Order: sequence, then C-alpha cells, then structure tokens
Amino acid sequence: MVQLEFEGVIEDSRWGFAEGDGSFGAFLSKIAGSIVAGYPALSQPVQASVLLANDSRVQTLNRDYRNQDKPTNVLSFESGETEADPETGRLYLGDIAISFETVQREADEAGKTLLDHLSHMVVHGTLHLCGFDHLNDDEAEEMETLETAILETLGISNPYAES
Repeated sequence: MVQLEFEGVIEDSRWGFAEGDGSFGAFLSKIAGSIVAGYPALSQPVQASVLLANDSRVQTLNRDYRNQDKPTNVLSFESGETEADPETGRLYLGDIAISFETVQREADEAGKTLLDHLSHMVVHGTLHLCGFDHLNDDEAEEMETLETAILETLGISNPYAES
C-alpha cells in the first residue's frame, strides 16, 4: 500500500496545535490518507515536511528562494530526489511552508474555518510537490479539480466555488 508521511514542525503557536500532544500529527495523517486515496498516481511511499510558520518567516523564504519579497499562504519546495531513502523506503518529495497570518486572513475573508483552509493549503502544497502547477488555465483546472476531490473526502467544500 502506498503511503504519504508528513513530518510536521510548528514554529507559531497561534495555529492551535499543542506541541507534543500528537494533534498536528493526527491532522496531517488524516490529510495524507485523503491525498493517497484521491491521487492514485502516487505509486511508492513518499514523505514531505510541513512547517507552520508566520508571515515573517514565509516572506523570508519567499524572498530568498523565489525572489518575491512578500508573504504568501503556502510555499512548496520540491526536493528533486528521484530515489527512495534506503533507510525509510520513502521518496522525499520536499518541504511545505504555510503562513498563519495570511491563511487566517484568507479563511476569514472566505468564511472558512482556519483548519479547513489549512487543510486546503497542505493539499495544495503537496500537489505542487507531486509536480502539479497552475501557471495556465488547463493546469489550474486539473490541479483545482484534484484538490476539490481530495478536500471533499475530508468533508471540506470546494474552495474554488463562487459564493
């Protein structure tokens, strides 16, 4: 069975996950299961890291790695690895960084819960690590359709639907 494993790091306590109580890990495991079920092209065990940070940290990453000196909701950094780690048997996909202030603001503006929007950002970031993008309309439609299907299995409504 294909598995997706997330390693989670919490840098900003405002996300609401208590350090060391397992709640963030359980949250990520639930999302991982939905991604694997909704994206059957994952053909081998994979792993990624998720950093819950703030606007300042994400802006620094965005500036240093993308030459965009501004915060954003989610950043994904593909590892470029093509071979599974011999110790874990997992292919490391890369890293995802998510900003609290931006995600909270977007959730408030859209009338969503913080956790629902965070779930969307984890799914979105993971799909970027799997090679999806939204640089043109066709790519965006493909990625959004897959995101929406995965989020639906988590009980989260279509984030792209017109209100």
